[in-house]
Amino acid sequence: MSTSTGQVLRSVGPKLVPFFKSVCVYFVLLAEQPCLLTACFKCLPIISLIVFILLHGINLSKEYAFNRRILTGLVFSCLGDALLVWPSCFVFGMAMFAIAQVMYTTAFGFSPFNAKLGAFIYALCAIIIYTLMPGLSGVLKIGVPVYTLLLGTMSWRAIARVQFYGGKWTWTRLCCCIGSICFVISDTLIGFHHFYKPVPYPQITIMLTYYAAQLGIALSAVESKDNKETAAKR
Repeated sequence: MSTSTGQVLRSVGPKLVPFFKSVCVYFVLLAEQPCLLTACFKCLPIISLIVFILLHGINLSKEYAFNRRILTGLVFSCLGDALLVWPSCFVFGMAMFAIAQVMYTTAFGFSPFNAKLGAFIYALCAIIIYTLMPGLSGVLKIGVPVYTLLLGTMSWRAIARVQFYGGKWTWTRLCCCIGSICFVISDTLIGFHHFYKPVPYPQITIMLTYYAAQLGIALSAVESKDNKETAAKR
């Protein structure tokens, strides 16, 4: 049975207050100076989502493998956020996010497969890589294409989980789907801004879509817990 909007709001609303407050603080300050304080303000919303996952329920049992992978993805994303504050650490930050994409992908799984969707997303990835390649140099000539494919795979698996035609969808899966799309938009903006052509208001557009992405993905842990509780009552 699909989780209703009201149930989702009652369950997660209070626990997400710190996230929304920290996002507001970040956009009010819009700090750009590479320093530890900037890194703290940038990472605070993701730290809030990590706490959200922990509060919503997690342990070392097999039933919570999904939540643990989402949590791990958030932790590596937080590390990536901190590293990207310093331009010299861009490659290391990208590596942290690559691990995060792998963790999200393993959490979402490969069923239902939806090969047509995968082919479409990989075609978009190829176009992005082709467009950015002239602006890449050194290790980025390998790193950016690899990361793009990992990001595409994550979005493919998140979107494939939403099956409107079969009635097999929930609001949390839909949020996760939207989150994955926002992640693609955010990282594509980063790629174009750094390696193709500067985008207008980069800090606002990139970070707004990024925080929306991580929120959507974090909400998938709500479904994971609700499914376990429903199964336990049967």
